[in-house]
Amino acid sequence: MKAKTVLITGANSGIGKAAAIKFAREGYYVIMACRNLEKGRLVQRHIIEITKNSQVDLLALDVASLDSIRRFCAEYEKKYDQLDILIHNAAYLQHGVKEYQFSQDHIELSFATNVVGPFFLTYLLRGMLEKSENPKILNACTVSIRHYFIKKRKIEFDNLQGEFKDSRPYNTYKKYGDSKMALLLLTFKMAEVMGKSGIKVNALQIPAIRISKDTRSQFKSVWRLSAEIQNAFGAKPETVANTYFDICTSEALNHLSGKLINNKLEVMKPSYYTHSFIQIIKQLIDMHVYPRYADDADNIESVWEVCSKMTQADFR
Repeated sequence: MKAKTVLITGANSGIGKAAAIKFAREGYYVIMACRNLEKGRLVQRHIIEITKNSQVDLLALDVASLDSIRRFCAEYEKKYDQLDILIHNAAYLQHGVKEYQFSQDHIELSFATNVVGPFFLTYLLRGMLEKSENPKILNACTVSIRHYFIKKRKIEFDNLQGEFKDSRPYNTYKKYGDSKMALLLLTFKMAEVMGKSGIKVNALQIPAIRISKDTRSQFKSVWRLSAEIQNAFGAKPETVANTYFDICTSEALNHLSGKLINNKLEVMKPSYYTHSFIQIIKQLIDMHVYPRYADDADNIESVWEVCSKMTQADFR
């Protein structure tokens, strides 16, 4: 029987690397889509060595670059005849940055990497996914979306290309949270559009995870202490990788599409709590609900329209 194919972006470190190992061990044909090929080759050899699965390929991809995505997809279609699972794992978050960061397409870098890139990559690979008997897409969201329980929090749709960079301060953590909320909004619309072709699309709310030593070194003293505390209780990348695998392969979850799933493999629902102080605290710790901001039809359409305009993709 031919091995199923899984494509994982950002597969040379962290959760992406752990996911590549998991799928390789389970006999999948793994395509590592990575920006850093030098590091990627080392990880590729390591995965093949420890899993005894030689079907691990490495292809160049910078998810923040529309040109790179075009080249990647052209190369993929030359080498492969279908795609069974697409995992949008790669993400941008540069700790401590205080100035606006832009992609080569002049899109704010968090939004380019975490939203526009996955949108455009999916658009170009949809034909390959349609050839699979049971195609799946998984978007990696995080607990950062829970900041949207704050009533006034919203995505700055008018500033995604730095239109107000001279008058609005840049906060890398806020931009990251905004992009992950946008990715969740994209998940709901993508499931609706791609469901017509039998492609199932879901998102995972990744819990707080253990932070690598290299990343912790970028933190200032107070944040480094916070990171140490998070490491004491955070999930291991391998644990999240197993969740990736379960969502994409479990028979029990096979019917799901257009859902946000928590790390316990439970389908989450929009929050039913009120905005009183006590209710806000309760919903913050209730991992069965997500902010109602994500269920707003106008917000969903805004993300879809922005991505369509930035990529000139007629995604129907």
